[in-house]
Amino acid sequence: MPGSSEKEVLIDIQDLWKSYGSLQVLKGLSLKIHKGETLVILGRSGVGKSVLLRQILGIETPDKGSITVEGQDIIHSSGPMKDRLTRNMGMLFQGAALFDSMNVGRNAGFYLTEHPDPSTGEWVMGESYHERVEEALNLVGLQGTQEKMPSELSGGMRKRAALARLILYRPQILLYDEPTTGLDPVTASQINQLINTIQEKLKATSIVVTHDIKSALSIGDRFAFHHDGKILLVGDKKCFLESKEPLVRAFFDEAILTQDILTR
Repeated sequence: MPGSSEKEVLIDIQDLWKSYGSLQVLKGLSLKIHKGETLVILGRSGVGKSVLLRQILGIETPDKGSITVEGQDIIHSSGPMKDRLTRNMGMLFQGAALFDSMNVGRNAGFYLTEHPDPSTGEWVMGESYHERVEEALNLVGLQGTQEKMPSELSGGMRKRAALARLILYRPQILLYDEPTTGLDPVTASQINQLINTIQEKLKATSIVVTHDIKSALSIGDRFAFHHDGKILLVGDKKCFLESKEPLVRAFFDEAILTQDILTR
């Protein structure tokens, strides 16, 4: 993409390999993520997009390769250094991953009950804590739901509650794993709008894994196509829409056709 070399690289992934037994998922994947952008990672289901997020978040260790965040090696760090590199990351899991035994308010505020504020290093308690919970729920359109349990929420509301939990502690790196999967088109559009709103409010760097073309085009600044354990193509919207790469073209044509049929 023209001018991309001038942008600050926040996360640098080089020659990443990851296998599970005999199944090789990542096969020398390399990718640079710019500070302040929303990068959408596209690809068919099962190619390892979510696996890549887990390596970035540091909850899994790759077999080989490197991941640096602000120039610091996240793979081989441990203890306080690893905590420092990952405390400003947050992830929206595909299934929302709410705690069924906690109400919406406690789910939203969970991070700050277990950790100090990553931006100040201080614990948030009392009225300040409740204000943060209320602010986050209001931002995602769930005002007045603090006492509801996850079982009382629709799929879209569960995603919103998980988004509130994600933004409550204001991480600077946001990871989204299939944020619109299983949602109807109207709710999916609302989640996309929230992702854009959160991006603007937090001035964060976002990495979104999806195979939803409409969602990708609504939120993405740049796109990376994940195929066979590697990144096949990286570029902006124009680059992807005009790409002649057969695998990318087939993916786009199939996805657009399927979504067009589903929304008729």
